Amino acid sequence: MKRSMHKLAQLDHQYVWHPFTQMRDWLKEEPIVLTEAKGAVLRDIKGKEYLDANSSIWTNLHGHNHPAINRALKKQLGKLSHSSALGFANEPASLLAERLISSVKLRRGIRGNPRLTKVFFSDNGSTALEVALKLSYESTRRTRPGIKPRFLGIDGAYHGDTVGAVSVGHIDLFHKAYSGLLFQSQKVMAPYCYRCPFNKAKPERADARSYRKCRFECIDKVESAFDKAKKKSQPITSFLYEPLMQGAAGFIPQPKTWLRQAAEIARAHGAQLIADEVMTGFGRCNEGTDRLFASHQEGVQPDFLCLAKGLSGGYLPMAATLTTKKVFDAFLGEYEELKSFFHGHSFTGNQLGASASLASLELLSQTCTSNARQSLQQTLASEIKNLWSLPQVGDIRQTGNVVGIELVRDWRTRAPYPLPEQAGIRVCRALAKRGVLTRPVGSVIVLMPPYCTTMRQARTMVSSLGEAITEALG
Repeated sequence: MKRSMHKLAQLDHQYVWHPFTQMRDWLKEEPIVLTEAKGAVLRDIKGKEYLDANSSIWTNLHGHNHPAINRALKKQLGKLSHSSALGFANEPASLLAERLISSVKLRRGIRGNPRLTKVFFSDNGSTALEVALKLSYESTRRTRPGIKPRFLGIDGAYHGDTVGAVSVGHIDLFHKAYSGLLFQSQKVMAPYCYRCPFNKAKPERADARSYRKCRFECIDKVESAFDKAKKKSQPITSFLYEPLMQGAAGFIPQPKTWLRQAAEIARAHGAQLIADEVMTGFGRCNEGTDRLFASHQEGVQPDFLCLAKGLSGGYLPMAATLTTKKVFDAFLGEYEELKSFFHGHSFTGNQLGASASLASLELLSQTCTSNARQSLQQTLASEIKNLWSLPQVGDIRQTGNVVGIELVRDWRTRAPYPLPEQAGIRVCRALAKRGVLTRPVGSVIVLMPPYCTTMRQARTMVSSLGEAITEALG
């Protein structure tokens, strides 16, 4: 096999270690080496074309090789590619910070919503979360003397791979190996309607949120967690969440009003809200609205809004943590007081990343982009209905332009495929043969195409997925 491999594939096998990948399996076959792209289409070294069904791991908003973002980068390249944010400001980062703050204004919402006024730049989702954790921790210590900061998250949460982000994550598969490095955090059950122990409904051929039979016990669990902590005189000071849909947990969507109710409980207990919108931000999960952030869909404005992935339109590593004047003021003082926020990144506020991000935000503000998002959402919703005919499909959940299809051994009992059977991986391999690329989360197949995806391309993605499920799982 290796003798017939393309040279680039051989070099990959010889030198590259891939993330979240069992390399023993990876080395068994020739990888797809991608070299070109345009819009929603990727092309490999052998000239074969593929549809990008997961926006290159949830990052690409407008399609590859977009002329507007290309122009912005070329223009900035002719000026200055990078300078340090330690002691210096720069034009694109300043403009981007202003644009981000303008984009997160929320006129109406739940009681206690703050106003976001400050932006701290970093370079990826993990660091955006790490910044929020550190700012929350230290601002709590400074404004609430005697209170030890404590974090509450959601079961199945994934917030990144830095030590702080892993500490507030709750996926044993990813996090258990590092338990000796981590600080303690608490968790509450996820509102996972399809597999909720409180949902008394029998499986139907529909999104489990639409036929659930429960009393919203998952919200009771949130309130109980805050009440128990308060009774122990160990109050929870920060509540972390992925709004509307948890990604790495298996694309678990939240039923309507869950986020609003959970946020209201946290606010009533004086806790800060940390929203991980690394995947959900920039319109991914918003339905029937021009709002860019999933939290705003339910009228929630967090104290910390963490952004990355789509921030630069999928072009460059770029992240931002937005927060309030109150948090910012907790770090003001005389030089000798050492109140500065001692955290930073070499590429903080990088000019190229900021320029790409400004171009992406400009595209998002255009009516044609908004219309394309709505059209894509409707096309996906129409096409995925055809997958219910497959017995291996247990649940299909769509929030905005994000779709998760959970594969099961028996839809009538919700019996899952054991992880070693690699059901999701097998389906994605069969899908790649048909010219569609995505990556599973366990036994959940993800469809999250760029907004430029045409109706025809979206239909091809879904129909090819149906064929791949039948081929791989029988």
